[in-house]
Amino acid sequence: MTDAPTTTTTDVLAGVDLHGRSVLVTGGTTGIGKETARALAAAGASVVVTARSAEKGATTVAELRAVAPGVDVTSEVLELASLASVRAFTDRFMAAHDRLDVLVANAGVMAVPFGQTDDGYESHLGVNHLGHFVLVGRLLPLLLASAPARIVVLSSAGHAMSDIRWDDPSFARGDYSKMEAYGQSKTANILHVVELERRYGTSGVHAYAVHPGMVATELGRYFTPEDLQELMARAAAAPAGAGLPPRVGVDVGAATSVWAAAAPGIESDGGSYLADCAVATAEAYATDPDAARRLWALSEELVGERFPELRP
Repeated sequence: MTDAPTTTTTDVLAGVDLHGRSVLVTGGTTGIGKETARALAAAGASVVVTARSAEKGATTVAELRAVAPGVDVTSEVLELASLASVRAFTDRFMAAHDRLDVLVANAGVMAVPFGQTDDGYESHLGVNHLGHFVLVGRLLPLLLASAPARIVVLSSAGHAMSDIRWDDPSFARGDYSKMEAYGQSKTANILHVVELERRYGTSGVHAYAVHPGMVATELGRYFTPEDLQELMARAAAAPAGAGLPPRVGVDVGAATSVWAAAAPGIESDGGSYLADCAVATAEAYATDPDAARRLWALSEELVGERFPELRP
């Protein structure tokens, strides 16, 4: 087992002033997302967190203001399992904000039983990738107008559990595996970043995929003992064969997200997969530029919406 990372969000943001920066964090009411929002707001950023209910959002804002008095944090309702909710949210956000410097696509589900989003997609694919695909796509005009800007997408080393199931991404044929479904969605997150960087990096909007590490949060609430055994077996059988990494606290788990969002001088690393506040190596299928283009086209087809490529 490798040593646990120790860099925290406080370490990353030491001496960093984010006053004047506008940040959106999806899933900012618990775990890594909440710590990401807290840290960026404490450094001076104006932060909007999304929540699945107005009540949860209000509670989170109150809690963040209590631990960091004077921070500029507000909340908005967003349900990533509904593209109608995503589109309504982006319409509201675009109307209410004149800039967006950082978008952290943090929200997600993990190892849930088979289910479908409101639009009929398998839950992991629909929430973790397609919901964020539409969110990011519809907010791109604001990000481009605010450039230099950054997009941070939470992936995972769990992407090693599955490539994209090109012929059956929503498990329509009944061979459902929650681990493969989660892995596919995390691969999609990395490929999304690769194509975002290709399309918009030259215009000053850089994208990063983040592996936060093994963090004990509500994300794992659906895990059964059998799921954990399967995950351990898959990790041991992976090419590195190192097994599961040690667990870390949310201040360490959120550090790479915060680093991607705010660290100076990493623009040349746009399109990269990051871990432990550094560029890391993902599976080859997750960084293949041809696969990234293919997934973008498939995603547009699935959601029925197109996002134009900028030409230099």
